[in-house]
Amino acid sequence: MRVKAWLATYKFGNWLTHSSSGAPVTDKERHEQAEKIAHDLCDHGRWLTHGRSIKIADLQEMGLQITDLSADADLHDAVQRYYTLLQMSFGTNIYKIFETPRSQILRFEAQAVPIVAEGRGSDANVAFFEVKCANCAHSTKVQANLGKNQPLKEGCVPFPDDSRLKCPQCGSNIDLAAARREIEAQAKRPIVTEAP
Repeated sequence: MRVKAWLATYKFGNWLTHSSSGAPVTDKERHEQAEKIAHDLCDHGRWLTHGRSIKIADLQEMGLQITDLSADADLHDAVQRYYTLLQMSFGTNIYKIFETPRSQILRFEAQAVPIVAEGRGSDANVAFFEVKCANCAHSTKVQANLGKNQPLKEGCVPFPDDSRLKCPQCGSNIDLAAARREIEAQAKRPIVTEAP
C-alpha cells in the first residue's frame, strides 16, 4: 500500500522517540502506526467520497501530529492564497486571473452551459440552465426567476439564494455566482430567490 509506505518512510522518518516515555521508536512501531493510519484514511465507509476534506481534528484523532497553519496568520494567508490559485487554475473553467495591488485574486469564469431565457433582455421573466457537478457529474436543471417569482417548472430546482447549489446526488456545493452575474447582466434584472 503506497500510503503506508509513504507514512513509514517520510511522515514517521524522523520519529525517533515516544513523546510520552522518551523510549526509542522501532521500525516495527513506525510501520504499525503507518498501517493503522493508512487503514483509517482509506476507510470509504467513514469518508464516503474523495471530495470530502479531512479536518485537523480527524487526523489528530488518528494519531498524527499536525501543525495548524492558522496559528501563524501570515503563513496561513500565504498558503490559502496559493491553494486558491491552484484551485482556480486547475479546478475550474477559468479563463482570466487578475491580481490586484493587494494581491487579492479575482476570478472570472466562462459560462460552461448555455442559458435559455423565456423572453429577451429586460422582457425575460425566467432563465433555465443545466449545471453539471464536478464531483459526481450529476446534471441539475436550475430555474432562475427574474424580477418576480414564477412557478417552478417540473424537473427544475430554484436558483439558490446564496448562489451555492447543493448537488442532489453527492451533496457537493456548486458555485453559481458566475451564472448569476451573466443572467442578471443579460436580463438587466435581478434573480429573485424567494418562494412564490
